[in-house]
Amino acid sequence: MWMLVPVSFTLKLLSAFLQPLVSLWSSLGALFPRLRAAFWLAGGKKSQQQRGRRKPRETSRKDEEDRDLPITPTSVNYHFTRQCNYKCGFCFHTAKTSFVLPLAEAKRGLLLLKEAGMEKINFSGGEPFIHDRGEYLGQLVKFCKQELQLPSVSVVSNGSLIRERWFQNYGEYLDILAISCDSFDEQVNVLIGRGQGNKNHVENLQKLRTWCKNYRVAFKINSVINRFNVDEDMKEQIKALNPIRWKVFQCLIIEGENSGEDALREAGPFVISDEEFEAFLDRHKDVPCLVPESNQKVMRFVNCRNGRKDPSTSILDVGVEEAIKFSGFDEKMFLKRGGKYVWSKADLKLDW
Repeated sequence: MWMLVPVSFTLKLLSAFLQPLVSLWSSLGALFPRLRAAFWLAGGKKSQQQRGRRKPRETSRKDEEDRDLPITPTSVNYHFTRQCNYKCGFCFHTAKTSFVLPLAEAKRGLLLLKEAGMEKINFSGGEPFIHDRGEYLGQLVKFCKQELQLPSVSVVSNGSLIRERWFQNYGEYLDILAISCDSFDEQVNVLIGRGQGNKNHVENLQKLRTWCKNYRVAFKINSVINRFNVDEDMKEQIKALNPIRWKVFQCLIIEGENSGEDALREAGPFVISDEEFEAFLDRHKDVPCLVPESNQKVMRFVNCRNGRKDPSTSILDVGVEEAIKFSGFDEKMFLKRGGKYVWSKADLKLDW
C-alpha cells in the first residue's frame, strides 16, 4: 500500500504502496536502476586489460519491458497531518510540522492519483479528526467516494475526537473506520500515551463500534504491540467487538521519527523482540480477524526501506508515474501480509 503525508518544507503528499496493472492489489514496486559490480580476478595486467575490454552484458528484452511497465498506486495512505492530541511513546509519524495542504490542492492530488489507477484511499495522521474538527477530513472522504467514485475510502483514527454528527454528515461516504487501540487496560493506555484525562479510551472504542454499526461503516482495530501490552490477552475483547480486521503491528523504530537526535519520541523502551511478538500472535491465533504486521514533504511517495522515510518529488510537480518510481515496494511482502482484501463496504455484505 502507498503512504502520503505532509513534509515540513513542501506542499505536497507523502506515501502510498503500489501494485501493477496485472493485479488489482499488486504493483511492481519502484523501478530501480540495476547496478552491476565488476569483479576482477587475480592475474596480470594484460589479463585485467582484456577483461576491461569485454563487452558489457546486454540488457534483456524482459529487463527493458519490466522497466517500461507503468506502476499503479492502487492503494494509498494519505497522512495529511502530523498533529495529534495523543503522545504515544512509540509514534513513528510525529508532529514535526503543523502544515496541512489546502483542500483544493489535496483534491487535485487525489484526482491525479485516481487518474493513475488508485482504487483505495486511507486517510491517517497524526490524528485526521484534529484539523477543522474533522470537516477537512469529511470533505476529502466525500470527494473520494462521490466525485472520484473510489471503491474504498477508509480512515485510521485514535477515535477520541469523533462525534456522532460526523457520521451523520459523512458516514455514507466512508467504507472502513480503523481505531487504534493498544490495550483494554486503561492504565496501560495511559502508560503508552493514549490517556484522555477523565475519558476512557476503551469505553469510547465501544461507543464508536456502535456508531459504525448504526451508520453502516465497517469497523477495524489497529494495535501496536510493545513492552507494555505484549503479555496481554485480548482475545475476548476483540471477539466481542467483532472488527472486520484486527491489524497487529510490532513496535517499530524509525530513525528521525521515534529514535535519534531529531526525533520527538524515543521508542527504545517500547521495543519488543521478534520472539515476544510471535508469542503474542500465537496467544491470539484463534482470533479469525487477526492480521499481523511484523518488522521483517506532502503528496509524495515515501520509500520506507532501510528504516527510513525517503520522500520522492511531489506528484503535484512531476505526476504520479514519475514520482512513484522512487517508492520502493515489495509486492510479495505486501500480499503476504494480507494487503489485498475486501475493502469496500458494498462488497463486505455485513449484517448491520
